[in-house]
Amino acid sequence: MPVDDAELDEDAFDPLHDDERCTRPSPFWQISRDTWSELAPRVPNPLTMDDVRRLRSLGDPLDLREVAEVYLPLTLLMKNFVVNRRGLDRRLQRFLHTSGGRTPFVIGVAGSVAVGKSTVARLLRELLSRWDEIDSVQLVTTDGFLMPNAELERRGLLARKGFPESYDRRGLLRFLSQVKSGAAEVRAPVYSHVRYDIVPDEEIVVRRPQVLVFEGLNVLQTPSDSAQAAVSDFLDFGIYVDARTSDIERWYVDRFLKLQAGAFEQPDAYFRKYAGLRPAEARGIAERIWTSVNLPNLRENIARTRMRADLILEKASDHTVNRVLLRKL
Repeated sequence: MPVDDAELDEDAFDPLHDDERCTRPSPFWQISRDTWSELAPRVPNPLTMDDVRRLRSLGDPLDLREVAEVYLPLTLLMKNFVVNRRGLDRRLQRFLHTSGGRTPFVIGVAGSVAVGKSTVARLLRELLSRWDEIDSVQLVTTDGFLMPNAELERRGLLARKGFPESYDRRGLLRFLSQVKSGAAEVRAPVYSHVRYDIVPDEEIVVRRPQVLVFEGLNVLQTPSDSAQAAVSDFLDFGIYVDARTSDIERWYVDRFLKLQAGAFEQPDAYFRKYAGLRPAEARGIAERIWTSVNLPNLRENIARTRMRADLILEKASDHTVNRVLLRKL
């Protein structure tokens, strides 16, 4: 994605003098959609509408305008972080008189179920890979580190799938530790949303990319024991995708109804039992799952990590981003 001047234009936007300056002190620049969209005016949009359809999640109305106004500035910012970190690595190696290999720049993407974080993660992978300065980008999700359903059932945790205790925490931290150590190959399990379970004997192989996008519900969470390591300890930059709880619930229910008419009908679908329900029955099931599982997890775990992010994408009720919060350095 070549551009004449790929650096952020410091004169184009001064948050200290922006009309949206918060009335009380904040660790974040609070940037409107209109202002944010002007931060990458010379970056061409490399995606087509076919690309957008391939990248967006079910029920997400992402379009080319959203890509241009929100995600091109975001990936320009991320590209600058990646390039500057690489330069810092080289200076550090000169200081230490060593020549160690590079380690991936890890971007964490967190947020609730159905908020659109998977779309954000896929867009980051796609757009960052278009920059000439970035040679490789890979995407891994924390879903692959969920315990298999049989193990969750044995532990009485199947109804709490997605909560922190339902993950193979040791495997998750071991994976990230190896990635950040610069290991030539690191393997991650694969999760099937259709089967609602880990896929046996299938893996994602991470081969020391320049950028690793790591997406999941609780990637910004801290451990309950301060002496333990956390996923967030291995992140170079954290993004939180946010929206009103009532909007997320509506998006979740709408997505459930769309899945009922599609993925749930597949022969190996875990939720195949819901495929034949009448719309009112399916809506009731979706609302109960939201109320009993996803909403408590959002309140107790996910939303509490919001202020740990380096950047927050705030979404309006139509799924578009209407404000960006960027942590001050």
